[in-house]
Amino acid sequence: MAELTSELLPILQLDDVVVLPGMTVTLAIEGDTQRAAVAAAQKGNRLLLLVPHVGGAFSSIGTVAQVVESGQLPTGADVSIFKGLHRARLGGGQSDIGGALWVQVEPLADGEPTDAARELAREYRALIENLLESRGAGRVIEAVRSVRHPGHLADLAGYSPDLSVEQRVEVLETIDIEARLTRLIAWTKDILADASVREKIRTEVNEGMEKTQRDYLLRQQLEAIKKQLGEGGDDVAAGYRERLENAGMPDDVRKEVEREVDRFERTSEQNPEHGWIRTYLDWMFEIPWNVRSEDNFDLAEARRILDADHTGLDDVKQRIIEFLAVRKLRHERGLTVLGGRGSGAIITLVGPPGVGKTSLGESVARALGRKFARVSLGGIHDEADIRGHRRTYVGALPGRIVRALKEAGTKNPVIMLDEIDKVGSDWRGDPSSALLEVLDPAQNNTFRDHYLEVDLDLSEVLFIPTANVWETIPAPLLDRMELIRLDGYTENEKVAIARDHLLRRQVTQAGLEPEEVSVTDPAILAVITDHTREAGVRNLERELGKMTRKVATKIATGELTPPFAITPAEVRELLGKPKFDNEVVERTSVAGVATGLAVTGTGGDVLFIEAATSEGDGKLTLTGQLGDVMKESAQIALSYVRAHAVELGIDPDAAQKSVHVHVPAGAVPKDGPSAGVAMTTALVSLLTGRPMRNTVAMTGEVTLQGLVLPIGGVKQKVLAAHRMGLTEVILPRRNEKDIDDVPESVREAMTFHLASRVEEAIAVALAPRATEAAAAA
Repeated sequence: MAELTSELLPILQLDDVVVLPGMTVTLAIEGDTQRAAVAAAQKGNRLLLLVPHVGGAFSSIGTVAQVVESGQLPTGADVSIFKGLHRARLGGGQSDIGGALWVQVEPLADGEPTDAARELAREYRALIENLLESRGAGRVIEAVRSVRHPGHLADLAGYSPDLSVEQRVEVLETIDIEARLTRLIAWTKDILADASVREKIRTEVNEGMEKTQRDYLLRQQLEAIKKQLGEGGDDVAAGYRERLENAGMPDDVRKEVEREVDRFERTSEQNPEHGWIRTYLDWMFEIPWNVRSEDNFDLAEARRILDADHTGLDDVKQRIIEFLAVRKLRHERGLTVLGGRGSGAIITLVGPPGVGKTSLGESVARALGRKFARVSLGGIHDEADIRGHRRTYVGALPGRIVRALKEAGTKNPVIMLDEIDKVGSDWRGDPSSALLEVLDPAQNNTFRDHYLEVDLDLSEVLFIPTANVWETIPAPLLDRMELIRLDGYTENEKVAIARDHLLRRQVTQAGLEPEEVSVTDPAILAVITDHTREAGVRNLERELGKMTRKVATKIATGELTPPFAITPAEVRELLGKPKFDNEVVERTSVAGVATGLAVTGTGGDVLFIEAATSEGDGKLTLTGQLGDVMKESAQIALSYVRAHAVELGIDPDAAQKSVHVHVPAGAVPKDGPSAGVAMTTALVSLLTGRPMRNTVAMTGEVTLQGLVLPIGGVKQKVLAAHRMGLTEVILPRRNEKDIDDVPESVREAMTFHLASRVEEAIAVALAPRATEAAAAA
């Protein structure tokens, strides 16, 4: 080889491309700098230096290449063909001539190979031939065998698709032949190992597919032989067909099941669909298509069961008896409604927690002689919880309605839809919309679950939804319901419930016998008045359980000898100091406080509305987490008081001061229009110095003209006032008809004042002026 000398060559910078000596490549020429470099080489000895640019930097070693040919593609792109000659190191001198970058290069020749290099070349050639043979590249193998020089053989790695650009740059920059071959041998062994693993996986997959196909053919042949011999009665498909004869399915459902059984027979066990079809068929056979419970038409026995399970709740019991009476007459007279559908009764129980809504559903089922199932809807967001998932999804299941039917085992159970007011909706769907079809008597005889994909008759099901408040139930759903309100119990009813139901259960749970402990009625009343303040009886049962556990502890340790009777004195010892007292007297002892009534998710409640004035610009400040409607009620009350200050006996200048209205407790959100009268009364009390009478509570919406408008929840509000020891309630006159809903025992203990205008309410609520009191004396 002729000795190479240093020379000045134009440089062509390549992005992510590496050209090694001996390679012939075609490269696109882009940019003015590259075009200038190629043009400069063509004007001279057609030589230039190719330098790779990788990872943000140029290599210090390049390849001296000859421009073989240049031209343009049909697309107009400039290309040139280069042939790599030898390596060269970039020198120090650089210059810009004619737009091209010229650099002094120092040629680097491979030189004569050593014996060690030839030995490494033989090993590398064997590895390359093995790799190419596995890929069926026979012609390339012949080209590799024709290369004799170890350095040239190593530089053929520039054509390898298995090496990264960084690895090719490393080959270019490795001048020593032995080191270059050593690196390539290591890399090639890794490539061969990876190719071997891939080939093994491909072979195993092909063999598995062939085995599956062979097993399927053999299974089909085996089934054909069994049919010929008449020995196919014990297989799963035959079992499904036998069950189908006795399932009593409707015709359209039967056809769908037969089609799925045929698919099941044709599907291999190795096919994932085999298990999916079998699960679907199991569900179809577990649904009670024609299994019914015989209704108990003994109305007297049904009423006895309801009375035995629950004290009070006469409205609910009467509605159940009406439902049963209608079913009885239709059954005896052979009458049906259009389409053979059910009675269309969707009885919805609405009331605060602890009044017995859920347990009442079980009693209804017992009274009717039907099976009972409960579906909890609180917090669900996915429509699929109601309608089920489509079978295309892995792990698909029917919805909760179908699962409740399966659990009940009959097609006419009592299904309680618990907490229907807490159903949510988001991007996953709106479950309340799916419930429209379930609860609509006009269409639930053809309810379609996404998993079953057949019509399911729900018209014989008695659905009993429950809710704490009806306002959060969507309007279309509410339109299909018949609301029955359970507003709470009186103290006498609570005493009876505790004596007849709760105490017995808590005594048993405490490990005691009924004769070992008893609680007198005055003791129960003490627990109710001093330790609970609720519409229902859940906390009452909790307090009774606390007492029975403490008695059980004393009996177990020998401190007490049964029987033991709990009296009001023992209640103080077992439960400690009273949790509640009558705070009305203390709270209303000063002017500026009014006692209002409200309805919350836990029943009726008493609110104390406080007002205060200060020097300022007459602005209104509201605190206590008030909602928008309640804030507007406060603004209306203040505007009315300022507009009628003289008539109300208020100093007009005092009415223009800044006013602050607060409604404890501040941590509890509050809203609604029924506090308007109480807010107006609080402001008048503050500005006239007349405190509110401590026996009175009030409720009603007020207008800017001073009219008192009707409100809802009268029964719950009156019961709350009664629990607080109040004896007088001011109601809107148009709510007079609602007083009949209040239990008779409470009506007799309360005095009701009906007001058409806010002045009438103020006259009753506030203590008389000092001058008026003196005159009356």
